[in-house]
Amino acid sequence: MTAPSTYDDNEIVNPSTNLHMDELIAVQLSRRQALKGGMSVTAAALLGGLSLSACGGGSDDAPAPLQLGFKAVAKNKNDLVTVPEGYQVSILHALGDPLQFGEESWKDDGSETADSYNRRIGDGHDGMYYFGLSDDGKFNADRSDRGLLAVNHEYVVAPYALHPNGMTKGATRVPSEVEKEIYAHGISVVEVKRSTGNDMVMVRGSRFNRRVTSATEMVFTGPVKGNALVKTKFSPDGLKTRGTNNNCANGYTPWGTYITCEENWLNVVGRAAGDDAQRDAKEVVALKRYGLPENRKSPYLWDTAGTDDLFVRWTSSVTGAAATDDYRNIANTFGWVVEIDPFNPTSTPAKRSALGRFNHEGAWPAPAVAGKPIVMYMGDDARNEYIYKFVSKAVWDPKDVNGGMAAGAKYLDEGTLYVAKFNADGTGQWLELTYGKNGLDASNAAYPFADQGDVVTHARLAADKLGATKMDRPEWGAVNPLNGEAYMTLTNNSNRVDPGASPTGSQLKPDAANPRYYSDNYTNADGTTKTNKGNPHGHIIRWRENAGSVAATAFAWDIYLFGAEADAAANVNLSGLTAVNDFSSPDGLYFDPRGLLWIQTDDGAYTDVTNCMMLAAVPGQVGDGGVATAAGGTATRKGANASADTVRRFLVGPKDCEITGIAVTPDGKTLFFNVQHPGEDGSLASPSSRWPASQANPSATQRPRSATVVVTRKDGGAIGL
Repeated sequence: MTAPSTYDDNEIVNPSTNLHMDELIAVQLSRRQALKGGMSVTAAALLGGLSLSACGGGSDDAPAPLQLGFKAVAKNKNDLVTVPEGYQVSILHALGDPLQFGEESWKDDGSETADSYNRRIGDGHDGMYYFGLSDDGKFNADRSDRGLLAVNHEYVVAPYALHPNGMTKGATRVPSEVEKEIYAHGISVVEVKRSTGNDMVMVRGSRFNRRVTSATEMVFTGPVKGNALVKTKFSPDGLKTRGTNNNCANGYTPWGTYITCEENWLNVVGRAAGDDAQRDAKEVVALKRYGLPENRKSPYLWDTAGTDDLFVRWTSSVTGAAATDDYRNIANTFGWVVEIDPFNPTSTPAKRSALGRFNHEGAWPAPAVAGKPIVMYMGDDARNEYIYKFVSKAVWDPKDVNGGMAAGAKYLDEGTLYVAKFNADGTGQWLELTYGKNGLDASNAAYPFADQGDVVTHARLAADKLGATKMDRPEWGAVNPLNGEAYMTLTNNSNRVDPGASPTGSQLKPDAANPRYYSDNYTNADGTTKTNKGNPHGHIIRWRENAGSVAATAFAWDIYLFGAEADAAANVNLSGLTAVNDFSSPDGLYFDPRGLLWIQTDDGAYTDVTNCMMLAAVPGQVGDGGVATAAGGTATRKGANASADTVRRFLVGPKDCEITGIAVTPDGKTLFFNVQHPGEDGSLASPSSRWPASQANPSATQRPRSATVVVTRKDGGAIGL
């Protein structure tokens, strides 16, 4: 999830020398085996050992099968949110809207003060979650007419930003502009309640309304608490830090807290020329692995705005005698999972370090089961990076609902972090990232680990050591509440090369879990054509834990859907997509409480035909398809083909946007989603979008803004069915 003129998660890709999958795995599917439809004994045993009782087979008490109940929305390039017949939309809130009384309404001219963004909706709406709110101010998982909505604000949209004339260009930034941008990042928590029918409105002035920004004080917990790696001038003891940045996807906890995750923090962190000479060899390895070579200027240049500590802390450079005299460790303070208690506006957010540090797209829990550990699935959103799992040491006790940050400490500060390896025969393993195991200690030549704090801070280096499978940009995950299977979008990867080629640098041959190599033509606005190569349309992988246990260290997998254009070749359009459900670059992913799967796109390979979109799907289960040979000749395992009955386009967004963030109320009658960066390809002088104003008025002239949208059915019925 990136924007023009900002850090691109395709800039820095995994350069580690993990052996290619075909060198690591002894038992593989040859093309001949794939065509014969064979499955290894191991994979068959894994699949056969998992109960499907939750899928509704055989029991008189089983719920009725889900059935999509709307007409598919056609692909289009309109400057509005297009929803199915019988549906309607409203705007809940947008950039600059005030949370409290006493602040002026957004004026469309960038004149709002920097400080006011501590009390206004931020920019770049992204991941979010809805929490039911009881009358006594507590979490109620069953309540639909009143709740708290927590929304991420990933970044400042560059063409329009927050300023009267956009960002002032130059080698140094204007302090007042940077201060406003710092406060416009982060998270908004707002109270919402039903108004007309199932529509929702924001409760301005609610005591729960809160902003968490890039300047908010928060604490470190888990293995890095007090570790030398996070000691700074601000926190010489390494116990706290300031701010959460570039919050992309999200998560939630069964006890009722919000999880926000730090992805492209390289937008705001730079490093000076000549800094390598001030570091030891180990530090240099770590900084470069996380995308911070020396002489790297951050796109936002926040560190150039002046000598105030609010600004100088954004350079990860040695400037003092010791780490407690400067911000050489500032990079180590970002890339974490952050827990926030939306029900306690005065609580201090916590960076839960046991879940590892990387380009955290999100953290998605498996359904909580009493007496079993809490499990979080996570993706590292960059090309050639990894999929992770965290398993808590403590087992779930439902009495901890409404336990707030104390419950978070109980379940998220101690546990085991794993990284995924996908084998070609449809099986996989979770590889343990624990200090002292699997060579993760001082004897590791590439990067000698000092302790568990070092392992989680440099989880990428630990995963490199263990030979985890490099994936095509792991983005959002979701867990099917009906059968416990986990899904993750793999948005795209231009670094996959022809299997017959000799990869160089960060290039990779396809493998079974990332199997396609092909070319796709894209028509630019000026009529010229560019060719995208590799895996430009992405796919969605899924897995089932061995014996249905979330704490298992083995799993079975297949590829649920392959993104593709409907008219693509059969070995590209492996899922048989048609005009009602073809899509590119899957990104956002969400299972609603009913088990309906929602798929969102952040696309740069199909937007010559259609704006980004959201689809609804009735998923099957791992193993419901078969084997196939993908474009480029790599054998893989795929889910059942899509049909209009199982996957259908639900909406299309406005121009130049990303569709992201989704939540559905427990009764299934109100859906929230976010439109991020509408009009990002335009400029203040020549805007390419006027949304959200254009939703109601095609002649609108206001600047485009990121916003949260509410979708309801006109007849008051359940969404999607």
